[in-house]
Amino acid sequence: MLREALVKFTRELTGTLTIRAVTASTITVGGDSFSIPIALTPKEIFTDWDARPVADLSESHFEALLEQSPELIILGTGPENIFPPRELVFAFARRGVGLEVMDTAAAARTFNVLASEGRQIAAVLYL
Repeated sequence: MLREALVKFTRELTGTLTIRAVTASTITVGGDSFSIPIALTPKEIFTDWDARPVADLSESHFEALLEQSPELIILGTGPENIFPPRELVFAFARRGVGLEVMDTAAAARTFNVLASEGRQIAAVLYL
């Protein structure tokens, strides 16, 4: 039996994008809701994220985010952890960029905290 988890965020972060809510069907950033996987930095939302399965991701899929020079990319894989290919983890390590994988609700909370601290981060969030 699956439960739908509703995660709400209410703290306003001055000058940064804030993930306001994550449900099974939407991700709300600021006042905009998305029913597709998205990528974002504290300043920009990328709605053209290639929604391929996590197992099929490669370094090239992250180029737009990597051009932003993040120190860390958070990968929210939906309601449960799905680990990306090992080669992707190694590619990030070679670049000196951290890659953290977690469920999307945890990824959203982590993104908000790190963005509020002024960290150079990015996130990819799947529903």
